[in-house]
Amino acid sequence: MDYGRPELADRLAAEYAAGTLRGPARRRFESLLPAHPLLREATRAWEQRLMPLTASIAPVQPSGEVWRRVSERIGGGQAKAPGGTWSRLAFWRGLSAFASVAAIGLAALLANPGPAAPPIVVVLAPTGTAPGSTPPASLVASISGDGSTLVTRPIVPVSIQADRSLELWAVPKEGAARSLGILPGGSGTVALRGKVLAGVDTLAVTIEPLGGSPTGKATGPIVYAGKFSL
Repeated sequence: MDYGRPELADRLAAEYAAGTLRGPARRRFESLLPAHPLLREATRAWEQRLMPLTASIAPVQPSGEVWRRVSERIGGGQAKAPGGTWSRLAFWRGLSAFASVAAIGLAALLANPGPAAPPIVVVLAPTGTAPGSTPPASLVASISGDGSTLVTRPIVPVSIQADRSLELWAVPKEGAARSLGILPGGSGTVALRGKVLAGVDTLAVTIEPLGGSPTGKATGPIVYAGKFSL
């Protein structure tokens, strides 16, 4: 494998930084880093992009079992722990909340200089509701500070069946989800008209027939979801 190809290095680094590169593949990638400057540079760039997303994540106290297993891994003794439908929305809202942010920290990197409000960045994590169909990594959505535009990009390229489309939805706390448009390959730029995000706290992506839902309502499985706050 030619690790000198920038597009390959960027894809592997994105998967590594996002945590979707696992097991033997992850260990092999780490073993290659010392000898491949391009891999190191790409990894550092992705870590710098994603690290600010952790700023708003509340710390979680590890359980005693976690500390015991860590201790066994490093060769110590026992260690003591310190002190497919919208009806499933509550489940994956909680699951993806860890990755969805009002990106105050990330705004320092992405926002243009000046008095304009910083963008809100939301990470849409895979929901796992469509085995065999769910893309393997996350999408990153950025809502402009003035609320007029939403841009999405996949961390790694997304592939689905040729007769299907990815459709983005704004999901309010109450009421029906609102379609924001089609995302070819997971990428898209959406003009946010009127109050389309009023009362919305979640973005979701479903797999729909080619060209989008024929009914104006989600008909396919939810494959990505991310929670945010305006």
